[in-house]
Amino acid sequence: MRALLFLLILACLPPLPAIAQQRQAYEIDLSGIDAAMVLAGAEDVILRAGDRDVDGLYQVLLDASRSDEESRELCRLFDPSADRSLAGLQRAANALGPQSRVRFADAVLAIAMAGMQNPLQPYDPAAADQVLRRAGVTAMLIHEGFSIGIAATGDDPGSREARCRSFRQLVDVLQDFELHERAAATRYLMLEGLTRYGREL
Repeated sequence: MRALLFLLILACLPPLPAIAQQRQAYEIDLSGIDAAMVLAGAEDVILRAGDRDVDGLYQVLLDASRSDEESRELCRLFDPSADRSLAGLQRAANALGPQSRVRFADAVLAIAMAGMQNPLQPYDPAAADQVLRRAGVTAMLIHEGFSIGIAATGDDPGSREARCRSFRQLVDVLQDFELHERAAATRYLMLEGLTRYGREL
């Protein structure tokens, strides 16, 4: 599931004029991105963006997860055989509806700008990991089958559906946490995605 957050990272670091142009065109185009440059600067941007900016990205993800069609397309990134190349990530981003793509562009623009202007923000990865664990326990208690879905690894339709359902449940549970907790969890997942999936570019 953490590949999805890496998709959001990749959109954070194109040149700012390109992001603004994408917003007007209602389409995400990653074809001109130098993946090595993105990876080199992404961690610094993520660690400097403010909590409110990072939470803005979470809110876009939350809204997308509430749409059957949009969440189904995004959940394709969780498949073991998923295409997480730039082309695959671009297809996933453009599977969002026009309104979601605009909000997505606005959110990543805010993170990119804040990440270039702010000092390093307070960040405790162990505390962020605990937020995710608490969210997982809460989702397990209130949603039957959550644990099965979160652990599903197959490419079959049943595994895909279970994974996607658990993803939507986890994202939904996080909305009840404090803003700084949601931001910490989102930041944690983005940084982990950067480490785990950068090689797939």
